[in-house]
Amino acid sequence: MDGELRSDLADGGVEVLVRPLAVMRRASMTPSGVARISGALARDAGAIARLAGARGAALIHTNTSVTLGGSVAGRVAGIPHVWHLREIYTGFERYWPAYRRLLLSADALPCVSEATRAQLGDTDKASVVHDGLGVAPARAERGAARAALGLPAEAFVVAILGRISTWKGQDVLIRAMAALGETGGDGRAGAPAVALVAGDPWPGEEGRLHDLRALAAQLGMTAGVRFAGFRSDVENVYGAADVVAVPSTQPDPFPNAALEAAAAGCCVVAANHGGLPEMLEDGVTGRLVTANDPAALAAVLGELRADAAARERLGASAATTIRARFSPARLLERMQTLYDGLLTG
Repeated sequence: MDGELRSDLADGGVEVLVRPLAVMRRASMTPSGVARISGALARDAGAIARLAGARGAALIHTNTSVTLGGSVAGRVAGIPHVWHLREIYTGFERYWPAYRRLLLSADALPCVSEATRAQLGDTDKASVVHDGLGVAPARAERGAARAALGLPAEAFVVAILGRISTWKGQDVLIRAMAALGETGGDGRAGAPAVALVAGDPWPGEEGRLHDLRALAAQLGMTAGVRFAGFRSDVENVYGAADVVAVPSTQPDPFPNAALEAAAAGCCVVAANHGGLPEMLEDGVTGRLVTANDPAALAAVLGELRADAAARERLGASAATTIRARFSPARLLERMQTLYDGLLTG
């Protein structure tokens, strides 16, 4: 689709062609779902192969979260196909063997995390290529950021960023904040606790936002949960937050919400599964907690509310380490090495 990426590429002198493609989303991974889009996928494969031939493409690079057409297009065009694996298929064990075979039809499978690669088992086609920072995240001054978001200056603010969904863990954070109450996990009194929920549900899934509002009301947290909707000014969200929470309920492959917040110098508390432990070191560049455990999250948040120095130390360490480990230059070097190996091999 059209957007900022197209403009950025065009400004850099890159030819951009836009074609809507059939997408195999998680909800489509059923026999009826596959049948519905199989014809569209075949058309996509033909169109991509023809485009590759017309442009003299050396290889095709696709993402698992976008389309399946590249797997066929590479074979039709007679060029290598790189399939970037960005998903962890928890809960789809029934369909995984067939989908794994399809993935292994690619010539190379760069994976965004070891947790993502591990699901493929033993194969020399897969490698770990952690994502790099697509932006240079900034953190606004605390007072100005809180004023922009209408947040109390003295509150202990925990932000969560991203699409409102069942697996991003907004409900886990709300339950944890309710458990935190007026005292921290160590029992000491603290400033009022506020959860800042930045993000919207996908179109058609607005009921998830309604459920979160109902949960906040049920737990007596109506005033303690602020639903900010989608925010383009993420620097204000980072600046206003004492902590950024990433309490994913399902293993998250390598979430940008954690990567960018940590690079901005935020103190990040994340679920200890998926790609998050590869990004954050507990007690050094962030805190890791048991997934799907509001009490565990509340305990760590309580410790951090009582220790501003620890929050600053973790945020500063994260900013330095994350920017170095996951720089765009490092990602580009890894991908160029992968391409060179395919094209010269």
